[in-house]
Amino acid sequence: MSASGPRTIGSFAIERELGAGGMGVVMLGRHATLDRPAVLKRLRPELSASPDLVERFAREARAAASIHHQNVVAVYDWISWRGEHYIAQEYVDGVDLREALAQVQRFPWRCAALLTLELARGLEAIHVRGMVHRDVKPANVLLGRNGDVKIADFGIALDPTSDGLTRPGTTVGSPPYIAPEQLLGERVDARGDLFGLGILLYELLAGTPPYRQPGEGETASLLALIQRERFEPLRRVAPGTPRWLKRLVRQLLRARPRSRPASAQRVRRLLEARLRAFPAEARLELATWLWEEGVFQPREGDTVVLSPEPAHPRLARLARGLAYGAALGGSLALGAIAYAPSLLPHGARPEARLRFLGAERLQVAVDGGAPAAVEPGSERALAPGRHHLSLLWPAGTRQELDLDLAPGERRSLSLAPP
Repeated sequence: MSASGPRTIGSFAIERELGAGGMGVVMLGRHATLDRPAVLKRLRPELSASPDLVERFAREARAAASIHHQNVVAVYDWISWRGEHYIAQEYVDGVDLREALAQVQRFPWRCAALLTLELARGLEAIHVRGMVHRDVKPANVLLGRNGDVKIADFGIALDPTSDGLTRPGTTVGSPPYIAPEQLLGERVDARGDLFGLGILLYELLAGTPPYRQPGEGETASLLALIQRERFEPLRRVAPGTPRWLKRLVRQLLRARPRSRPASAQRVRRLLEARLRAFPAEARLELATWLWEEGVFQPREGDTVVLSPEPAHPRLARLARGLAYGAALGGSLALGAIAYAPSLLPHGARPEARLRFLGAERLQVAVDGGAPAAVEPGSERALAPGRHHLSLLWPAGTRQELDLDLAPGERRSLSLAPP
């Protein structure tokens, strides 16, 4: 924390600055009594002189605080402290979707659909309150290290008392993620958020939004493209996408609001029916993929959970309920989803796999065999059963470890020298 800012704000002890946005500075704090982390957003001092901006900041806090849902960032408090204004809200330990997309480029279709399902659940909760978010974009979607998906930033949300109109000639939101009616300053309802959801889903599948970010003076050309629904078909840019999911994207990106799905609830029900994923299952699958893609890196004491490819369709359902993790001393962490061998098809005995996550190259000897070098992120196939691993570090340090591997199981070792 810089010398210019206080180390304590109300009941929160400030730990560090996380970043800055258009309206304020974002800091990580900890509640002194409850001992839980929180994000504090401070309105920039030069903006505090404007009553309108202070009211907009307070409206953001009231809007978000009225929603209690696992897919929406929770707001804890609105604080006026020594002439400055703060919003205290839930801390999500992870990254935003913009950062994740920059790293992985695109999502597999199922992970993209699962993430969209989680967003639809959050939007449904927002819309039930009579609110419209109006800024659904990757930077406002937070991904937790445990697979959480949360909608953030209610800075331009409409509350139930608003008429849904902006001033003529004014665009509110972030092109190209906003609906054409929002670009025109017309009345915006929940279907405007669904258009933004369609943009996000397309970008998750294709790696880029269907419409590019407009340059200065190009808003009119962007609007014309959106109104004509001129974007590259997913069959070209994401050919492995199921037909039903491509159809959903087209419906969400309709230029006319009444041609889009009527509600986030309908989108949520469609995705649930197709994916058959409860919230806990969606989080687990998303976390698995994000960890395996390196979006998140193990930290000391972490338990990393990874999922193998299902050996049989019946096992895919079972695996979601059998996740477990075990921390093994210091910075060595294990995670796995185990398949029940009794449910394997007759004669099938899929190999077990071991994946190493760590910062250094090391040598591993299995069951007294010759040591073999392994690189961070590499995998080794092992026969199911009990194995003794001897881990040999470059500095000559040795670690011994026993592992029981079930058929089809994959374990992840997060390693650092002892």
